[in-house]
This record gives sequence, structure tokens and C-alpha cells, in this order.
Amino acid sequence: MTRQSFLKGAFILMIAGFITKILGFINRIVMARILGEEGVGLYMMAVPTFILAITLTQIGLPVAIAKFVAEAEAVNDKQRVKKILTVSLAVTSVISIILTIGIMLLTPILAKTLLTDERTYYPLMAILPVVPVIAVSSVLRGYFQGKQNMKPSAYAQVIEQVVRITIIAICIQLFLPYGVEYAAAGAMLSAVLGEVASLLFLLTLFQREKHLSIRSGFFTTVKESKGTFYSLMDIALPTTGSRLIGSVSYFFEPIVVMQSLAIAGVAASVATQQYGILNGYAFPLLSLPAFITYALSTALVPSISEAMAKRQHKLVEHRLQQALRISLITGGWSVVILYVFASPILTLMYGSDSATAFIQLLAPCFLFHYFQSPLTSVLQALNLARAAMMNTFIGAIVKLIVIFVLASRPDFQMMGVALAIAANIVTVTFLHYATVLKKITFTIYAKDYIFGGLAIGIAGAFGFYLHKYIVFSHSLGVQTLWEITLTTIVYIILLFTFKLIRKEELSRLPIIRKLSFLK
Repeated sequence: MTRQSFLKGAFILMIAGFITKILGFINRIVMARILGEEGVGLYMMAVPTFILAITLTQIGLPVAIAKFVAEAEAVNDKQRVKKILTVSLAVTSVISIILTIGIMLLTPILAKTLLTDERTYYPLMAILPVVPVIAVSSVLRGYFQGKQNMKPSAYAQVIEQVVRITIIAICIQLFLPYGVEYAAAGAMLSAVLGEVASLLFLLTLFQREKHLSIRSGFFTTVKESKGTFYSLMDIALPTTGSRLIGSVSYFFEPIVVMQSLAIAGVAASVATQQYGILNGYAFPLLSLPAFITYALSTALVPSISEAMAKRQHKLVEHRLQQALRISLITGGWSVVILYVFASPILTLMYGSDSATAFIQLLAPCFLFHYFQSPLTSVLQALNLARAAMMNTFIGAIVKLIVIFVLASRPDFQMMGVALAIAANIVTVTFLHYATVLKKITFTIYAKDYIFGGLAIGIAGAFGFYLHKYIVFSHSLGVQTLWEITLTTIVYIILLFTFKLIRKEELSRLPIIRKLSFLK
């Protein structure tokens, strides 16, 4: 398998993430058009349980596997790699069995009592098959990432979305005659089948690893690998603790939201619809740059772990500076486009701009969210996963308290939920940043952030002027495309002017390296 540099590995994941995001948007559009706001609401109320199931199954092992495989590969210790994978598979397999039974038993109570909408039972039950699939695929992803080969994970992402988008319309329309709740279950089933296809691809690639046989002496290796187990858990448990807190918070979010809105006098069907607008319409757009920050964070863990193992502390700081600057650049573009053009984008995608107010409120706050993933990965690579977990816990408590306080008030309702999410994002990001500063020598280049803010402000003002005063076409799609394109060009020019994009870094990327003007 080919090993990639940090920037090249991150770039590969970014390309795959971009393709995945585009396919994901198409998936959301298809689902929204067929299911409607209430159907999307039912689906989105089941998604937190889906995420929680994945988090519990993985228990943070992909990060731990990537870290220790990277360290083992640095000294060419193949036997240690085998122990890491064997123990990880044993752990995730046991967890998947327990979790599947648990979900099956608890779903009726969750649907009827906590979510206050019995129709969520069907999309919740559709989650069950994904648990054993994730148990295996998470281990394989961690292995390839530890070898600093990001292509398998990248291709697996794309395959998952292609399969999901190919069958989602079929699944929804197949079950829609039986009711919107069955159609929502069909949408969830398409996500499960996408995960299955992704796993089959990863298994095919792993079988080509001739030097590594997991099946031979599997149980013997597990018995002889107590040290490996404890090492993995030392990283995995705090990591999963951090993710588990986020997932549990997300799991309780619709429960607290529904109960709070009931106090505010909002009917259950209306609350479900509003929750679908916020989480099904606004969030996919707000998380647009997430594929970039995910790519950076995934590539950072093995890269920084290797650098720390070799005591290359300057390289650690350099990698973090790169990741934060790229997050600023891409996140800034997202803030400009979504804040200025929220209404036409929503109308074109979903046929409704009902989520405009949510997007314009949250877009500036999400700039902090784009910094969060790289900072979390750095903390994990520096063995500060416990600190990351505590930061996430504090943010989760803040979010749930603010949801209950504001959403239960008739003058806030669902807007109170959006404000609570914003409070969570800002709190966790600042706590992560402060924790990193305590651990490593880290120079803050204020000039980059000031110029980044200027680029966002100037490009935003330019986009607002275009949107308000210039008419390119009477077609909403053509008009919006022109406005976004010109605003993006102005933003890129400003980035080069302020030297936030540097040619020497671009020249290391596989495609841009070939361009003569960078040589």
C-alpha cells in the first residue's frame, strides 16, 4: 500500500469528502422532496440513535488503531500490527452483539415515551443491521489510516454515498404507501446498505495485504495481547468518551427539544416538522466544509503521532498551523456563501427557504466548528484525549441546558435550539484551543486571522451587493450561480492578496504540482 505525506493524504480525503458531500446533498434533496418536512423530521429524530450506535460500536478504536499502527510501521513491527487489529476486532465484535440486543429491547420505550412520537419506532429499528458492519469497517479504516494511506477510506466514503443515493428513492417509494414512518425507515435502510457496500470494498483491499493474516491464531493472539488491549483502551476510551458525550448529547437533543417545545405549547407534529427543518435542511449546508476538516483531522493523528515519536516538535506545530489555516480559509468561504445566499440556495435545493433564519444565525458560529476537528485530533495525538472528553462534556451540558431554558419559552421555541447549538460550538472550540496551548509551544499568527476576517467581511459585502442590486438572469438558479461564482473569485483573490494561500504548499498537491506557474 502506498504511503502519503500529510498534505497529500489530507488532499485525497478532501477530494473524496467533496464528492461525498455533493452526493450527500443530492441524497438529502431526494429525501426532502419525497418525504416532506414531517418525514425528514422522523428520519432526523432517529439519526442521533444511528450516530450513537456507531460511536458505541467503534469506542474510539479507529483513532487508537491509526496512532499505534503508525508507530509500529515507523519501526517495521508487523507482529504488533497484527495484535492491534486482532484485539480491535475482538472488542468491536463483542460490543456489536450487546448493542444490537440493547437497541432491539429499548426502541419501543425510546419511540413512545422519550421521543413522544411512536412513528419513530420504524426508522429506529432500521438501524440494527449497521452495528456489526461498523464493528469491522471501523477497524479496517483505522488500519489504513495508520499506514498513512488515505485512499481506502476516501474510496469507501464515495462508495457508501453512491450506493445510498442509488437506492434511497427506491427504498422510500417502496415503503411510502404504508405511511411516512415506513418511508423514513426506508431512508435509514439505504444508509445501512451504503455502509455494507463500503465494508465489502475495505475487506477486498485488506485481503491484498499478503504479509498480514488475522485469522491464523486469532484467539491465541487475543489471549497474548493484554498489553496491546490496555494500550488501545488508554487512547480509545477517552476518545470514545469525547465522541460518546457528543453522541449522547445529540441522542438526548431531540428528546429535550420535544419536551421543551411541548412546554412552550407546540404540538408534537409541528415540533417534528421544525426539528426536520433545522436538522434536515439547515445542518447539511452548515456542515459543508466538514469534509475538509474531517480530512485534516484524519491525516493529522498518524502524522503528529509519528512526529512526536521522532521528537520532531517543530513539525507538530507546523502541521497544526497548516490545519487551522486551511480550516479558516474553507470555513470562511462557507460562512460568506451561506449567510448571504441562504434563501436562494435553500429554495433551489429543497423548494423551501424555511431554514434561512437558522442558517444565518448559525453560519458565523460554525466558523469555530470548522476549527474543532483538527484541534480534537491534535489533542488525541498528544495523548490528551481525556482533556478533549472533558471539554466536550462541558459543551454538551451547556447545550442541553440552553435548549431547555430557551426552547421552552414561546418567544424562542426552535430558535432557542439553534442558539444552544451555537453556544456548544463556541464553548468546546475555545476549551480545545486553550488545552492545546498548555501542552505545546504554539505561536498564534494573529495576522492570518485578522486578514482572514477581512477577506470574509469584504467578500460578504461584495456578495450582498450582487444579491441585492445586480441582475444577471431571471432564472433563480442561473442568478445564484453567477453570484456565488463571482463572490468566490473575489474571496480567492483576497486570500492570495493576504497570503493566506501559499504557493509552496499548493505545489505539494498531486494535481497542482503539475502546473507550470508553480514550478
